[in-house]
Amino acid sequence: MSGETPFLRIKGVSKRFGGVQALIDVDWEVRRGEVHCLVGENGCGKSTLIKTVAGVHPPTAGTIEIDGRPVPSLDPAKAKALGIQVIFQDLSLFPNLTVVENVAVESTLGPALRPVQKAGMRRIAGEVLARLDFPLDLDALVADLPVAERQITAIARGLAAKARLIFMDEPTASLTRAEVDRLLAIVARLRGDGIAVVFVSHRLDEVVKVAERLTVMRDGRKVGTWPVAEVDQRRIGHLMTGVDVEHGVVARDMRAAPPLLAVEGLSRRGEFADVSLTLRKGEVLGIVGLLGAGRTELALTLFGMNRAEGGRILLEGRDLALRSNRDAVRAGIAYVSEDRLSLGLVLPQSIGDNLVLAVMRRLKNRLGLMPQARRRALAAEWVERLKVTIPGLDAPVRTLSGGNQQRVVLAKWLATRPRVLILDSPTVGVDIKNKQGIYEVVADLARGGVGVILISDEVAETFATCDRVLHMRAGRIVGEAVPGVVSEHEMEERIYA
Repeated sequence: MSGETPFLRIKGVSKRFGGVQALIDVDWEVRRGEVHCLVGENGCGKSTLIKTVAGVHPPTAGTIEIDGRPVPSLDPAKAKALGIQVIFQDLSLFPNLTVVENVAVESTLGPALRPVQKAGMRRIAGEVLARLDFPLDLDALVADLPVAERQITAIARGLAAKARLIFMDEPTASLTRAEVDRLLAIVARLRGDGIAVVFVSHRLDEVVKVAERLTVMRDGRKVGTWPVAEVDQRRIGHLMTGVDVEHGVVARDMRAAPPLLAVEGLSRRGEFADVSLTLRKGEVLGIVGLLGAGRTELALTLFGMNRAEGGRILLEGRDLALRSNRDAVRAGIAYVSEDRLSLGLVLPQSIGDNLVLAVMRRLKNRLGLMPQARRRALAAEWVERLKVTIPGLDAPVRTLSGGNQQRVVLAKWLATRPRVLILDSPTVGVDIKNKQGIYEVVADLARGGVGVILISDEVAETFATCDRVLHMRAGRIVGEAVPGVVSEHEMEERIYA
């Protein structure tokens, strides 16, 4: 295959968004019928690279070739016409339409209005699913399908649109082990039909079962491409980050510590049911599970953003009625969202303003005014305590790196002096060095008596930071593990079983 002209080749591609250089002089190729894995930390440029190839973001510099021919002014319609399909993590399906309608929708679209040919759509969907050897109820609404079958529907839609290269963004993130095996079997079938597949995934142990080559991205640059057989997970981690990081188990026996937050039979219809847990003073409690397990929904309820429909929340033994997040903040509960850009920060405002957002009432004087000297002093204090690297307190917070933005969010909530801190995927989009800094902040808070709930997609992260780890599945707590007593591998086997 190495002598063939690759299906996709990009040369010297760069992409800039304002002052941010997202891609820097990237050369990359994907061969026909190849399964290729694209890896890198969040924020390394993977998504920008995919969207550039898909015509969403025109490159600032460089060229894109399909079948050896340069493709100038690539747009999404032209990319699809050339056989490039992207299956994003949210799948981008129409939940209120049937399998038939979702699979055949693109093949029925055209420049002119025409009657819908339902028989033709049914034939197209049936042929594609037969090709995948995966029967689905063609008349089922996509909203009623389990995640694995929605994934197959999205792949079938790409095939119906005559895909020659399919990008799959985190395709296994919400699948069980058995579902992953079925998906990988389908990928192998696509490869046999000459269709190239590019995986973006963190579950490398599964992806490498079918991938032939692996490309690593870091800080907007391509580090290199290797045959999968030549790299192991430790080396991949080093290539992604530039450093070797060893995480030891830090779990402490916290059973003698007094209970801080208790949840008894907490339920909210369609999100979680009969959840009971205890967080002790100074404990770091992890919660892991597949996407859609109800972890974030539980966190939002504990922060007063959503109301529970059953059960109790107790803080130091007293019933806590949370009608809003203001009630939670007053009670000493803080929440750092996974989506810091829209829920954690006001990007156009200054770093200083963001740092004091949650404590503005406390900073006001008797006249209801907030002295600037008091505001700047508090902001500067937290910048120093959390070692946030900033150009100045008056600079817009959007100018900071992902790691420093996350530290600003943490500082904003730590300024409220919380007794309970809920961290929802706190290291998403954060490089390895800043991740370590956040772990150290969490450890310092726990030593100071703060109870921390840490929600994460990564078992390794919870095992490196938590005293106990709860396993959540389908809205329920189904297990508990103590790092060191239970291994990471055993925990992953439970999650993906």
